[in-house]
Amino acid sequence: MSFYERHREFVEEVLRTAPDGVRVEWSGDTLVMQAAPSNIHQLNIALVQRQFERHVPDDYAFSGNSALTTPDVTKERSPDLTYLPIASLARGGNSTPAEEALVAVEVVSPSNAGNDWVDKLRDYAVMRVPLYLILDPREGTVTLFSEPNHDRYHVRHDRKFGDSMRVPAPFDFDLDLSALVRYPD
Repeated sequence: MSFYERHREFVEEVLRTAPDGVRVEWSGDTLVMQAAPSNIHQLNIALVQRQFERHVPDDYAFSGNSALTTPDVTKERSPDLTYLPIASLARGGNSTPAEEALVAVEVVSPSNAGNDWVDKLRDYAVMRVPLYLILDPREGTVTLFSEPNHDRYHVRHDRKFGDSMRVPAPFDFDLDLSALVRYPD
């Protein structure tokens, strides 16, 4: 059994025994466990998802918290929102190869911002997810990373809640950020 398979078995055991409302992700030898997201977190994802839905390619579908895996670099991440091929989702199982995802969208947690801004930023680039969109309700900002190469993205666009942001192909639309909600102070 490979290291990846042993690691995956361990993660699945943790998932089976984790309390309700706890998410588990892993990167290399690090497990990250988080509490279920807040209402503001869920609202912001829903507002963004609604806009992406109008522009997603026909053979892709929304997936929330699907495990994106890259066995060759022993990483698995579960973005708040992603779009995966319908054929991939129809295969069943609990994970999908990360290279099949069109985008990873994350809402920054008020208690663990480094996970989204540092760890996932690196991991999604390594996993070759073409677009990484970070909504940060702490700061009222949205950042879109694109053009992954090795362990980083080469293009970054920043906007504030209230503005709009161009999302490139294959979506190719202006994301309206005016309804996004900040965390209370």
